Amino acid sequence: MEMDERKIRILHAIINDYIGNGEPVGSRTIAKKYDLGISSATIRNEMADLEDMGYLEQLHTSSGRKPSDKGYRLYVDKLMPKEALSLEEELRIKGYLIDVALGEVDKILKQAVGVLSELTHLTCILKNPSVNKSRIKSLQLLSIDSNTILVVMVTDGGIIKNNLIRTHSVPNADVLVKISNALNYRIKDLTIEEINLEVINNLKKDLRGYDDIFNAIIPSIYDTLRETENLEVYTEGTANIFDYQEFNDIDKAKEFLSLLSNKDLVKNLINTEGELTLKIGGENYIKEAKDCSIISASYNIGETSLGTIGLIGPTRIPYSKIMSIMAKVMKELNDSLRQYSDY
Repeated sequence: MEMDERKIRILHAIINDYIGNGEPVGSRTIAKKYDLGISSATIRNEMADLEDMGYLEQLHTSSGRKPSDKGYRLYVDKLMPKEALSLEEELRIKGYLIDVALGEVDKILKQAVGVLSELTHLTCILKNPSVNKSRIKSLQLLSIDSNTILVVMVTDGGIIKNNLIRTHSVPNADVLVKISNALNYRIKDLTIEEINLEVINNLKKDLRGYDDIFNAIIPSIYDTLRETENLEVYTEGTANIFDYQEFNDIDKAKEFLSLLSNKDLVKNLINTEGELTLKIGGENYIKEAKDCSIISASYNIGETSLGTIGLIGPTRIPYSKIMSIMAKVMKELNDSLRQYSDY
């Protein structure tokens, strides 16, 4: 069966109508609201063909039809006009994300999540920066008391982690500076995966005479990075989903909230590298997300992909508008983060 121009126009009209009101669409509605130049009976026949081809679904024999995942995919890939943002929306995005002070990566990420949730009315998910991919920019040792040293570690992702280590005795400030310099000489600009046995053996030689500090500092670095790597994902705008009438169904609402509470599932849903990606309904390969569309993109510092931001909503979302907002926010976010690549 051929997907001709008339079928495409009818499918386009049905998807636009269904996105707008969430009600299954009948042939009479299309004939009245859209000037297609064909009769209701012809539209009805074409809708039956589109259903046979897998682009439409009919919930009940007496009801109208709604787009299928396949129908939405064709719409997004081939039919959807690119919707420009308003000046107000562009200014709001820029207002959130530019002029962010150096060292406040966590703040700018939360701002990006906030503006995305606010402008799209969807649930926004932030997958924390991957410390395994981040490089250590600096490590500093500070004396707390006669047996305690504070380890301050900064990554190129702007993550600052503090950890305490216990030693038999704490050297004076000048010696701590020398030890800090030795550590930075060996591990600066390395990822956790690059701190191998050779690096550790060289550090052990450098810190000869300070074995208790060496024995405490290496596990501390690994533990601190693992702790950061295992931070939970952050969500914003969870309640936005209830603006969509399909989630007034208590079972669907509970399923959606259960999905968001399962951090491992969420991480898999928005696990992406690079450009904007969209998964519609069954394309997510996770049954809990079969009624959801998920738009994801990675955020970067320089050439390093650190983490992912995702938007999750029902399959009935205004794709053109939302993808334009997502693209703009990610561009501004990555432009703001670029300053850290030279930090």
